[in-house]
Amino acid sequence: MAKRQTKDLLFDVLTPLGFRVYVSRSYWNIIVSVKHPVMSGHEKEVQRTLQSPDEIRRSRKDAAIYLFYRVQGKGRWTCAVSKKANGEGFLVTAYPTDSIKVGEKVWPK
Repeated sequence: MAKRQTKDLLFDVLTPLGFRVYVSRSYWNIIVSVKHPVMSGHEKEVQRTLQSPDEIRRSRKDAAIYLFYRVQGKGRWTCAVSKKANGEGFLVTAYPTDSIKVGEKVWPK
């Protein structure tokens, strides 16, 4: 994702891990039109997932990738995936899921 453009910023939230995650309106449009159309209209839920997750895991494949999970119902979660680089994070994607991926649980300990 390109360097943060303030005028195009959709949201910028602080995570429990102490770093911020942002997403631009243009990149959110890619997420909801190409990657996961089911997430269209769920921007606030993704923000809540990043700010107040039930669990955070680190990717097994890339230590800079964090998966934030928030319960949506019995056996259902919202997953917000962020990448942390240079002290800040950006949203890679977000999707609904019925399972939490294997990976190091980093929050809560």
